[in-house]
Amino acid sequence: MPTDPRKLKETFSRLERHSGEAAEYFYGRLFAEDPRLRALFPPAMGAQRGRLLHALTRIVWSQDSPADLDAYLARLGRDHRKYGVRPEHYPAVGTALLATLRAFAAGSWSPEAEAAWAAAYRRAADVMIEAAERDAAALPPWWVAEVAAHERRAGDLAVLTLRPGRPLPFSAGQYVTVQTARWPRVWRPYSIANAPRRDGTLRLHVRAVPAGWVSGALVRHTRPGDTVLLGPAQGAMTLDPESERDLLLIGGGTGLAPVKALAEQAVRSETRREVRLLVGARTEADLYDLHDLTMLAAAHPALTVVPVLSETQPPRSRPAGSAFADVSPEDVPSAEAMRGDLPDVLDRFDGWDEHDVYVAGPTEMIRRTVTVLQALGVPLTRVHHDLLKAEDVPAPDGGS
Repeated sequence: MPTDPRKLKETFSRLERHSGEAAEYFYGRLFAEDPRLRALFPPAMGAQRGRLLHALTRIVWSQDSPADLDAYLARLGRDHRKYGVRPEHYPAVGTALLATLRAFAAGSWSPEAEAAWAAAYRRAADVMIEAAERDAAALPPWWVAEVAAHERRAGDLAVLTLRPGRPLPFSAGQYVTVQTARWPRVWRPYSIANAPRRDGTLRLHVRAVPAGWVSGALVRHTRPGDTVLLGPAQGAMTLDPESERDLLLIGGGTGLAPVKALAEQAVRSETRREVRLLVGARTEADLYDLHDLTMLAAAHPALTVVPVLSETQPPRSRPAGSAFADVSPEDVPSAEAMRGDLPDVLDRFDGWDEHDVYVAGPTEMIRRTVTVLQALGVPLTRVHHDLLKAEDVPAPDGGS
């Protein structure tokens, strides 16, 4: 029987009114159906319940866009490999899902609704299983990586250099999920801060967030020689190989990581693209990667680095430990630091409508930046970010 989108939306709207209780009920039924599945999930299930509801929302409201839905489900299926999910696990999930819908959508439940949900789930499971099996033929579910270097750039921030035991394919602008030995089965995504290198290493910028299990472990409890697990590279915020337009790269906080990788790739390619990289921070001391950016710009005149500081009053002197302290002005082929929030300084420049634009950072900053760029005449087809992807999982530029 073909899926009936109307029935899915009607019944799901009933379940959404009790989303927290429904998610708890679903996992209770799932683990009762097959207790062995509990070992695939993290100890704390709070974030997992949110991801379940988000996935169901995407499935329900994307029924009218089958290509987008299939792409989302395929990505989900490939990503589930690292959790140890196998085809034989899917029937128990379907049984628990239908039981949950019967319990929480009782007012609009019917044999037709059950048939529609069963058909939708079978199709979703088929897409996920097929994608996982295609990936399994070419890629491992995870990579073991040694921590080659660990640099504390601030009390709550570290830059890690990782050396995977086997080549991990990725493109500049993508991210990987990370699991630490301290927290088994808990994965968090972090953007890769460099373009692919001959030695296969990759760098992550990690800020420890309050109560952040993985971020805290990576910043405070990780040392060179330790190992972590990495999931396959994901994300579509990559350079368009067909475009030769100049680039505007905008990074706020540790959102600098993916745009720095894009800058590296662009300036080292054979194209003659001018690259302007706007780096947002609160104060000079928060420009944790300025030295590396300065060296990159010094080696590649096509790159201009523009620090943007949201602190409205410039400091009278540079304090000890300032990010600018060990950088001579003649060594910086870039503009002086600007004052203001990143979205608010964009109208001080001209010609962004002729650029390809890439934005990374906190969700609200991305949204405001995209709105400003659109008002400045930049077509949305030339504005790239991983905001939708970041809402499928914890944010790549600083999740817990």
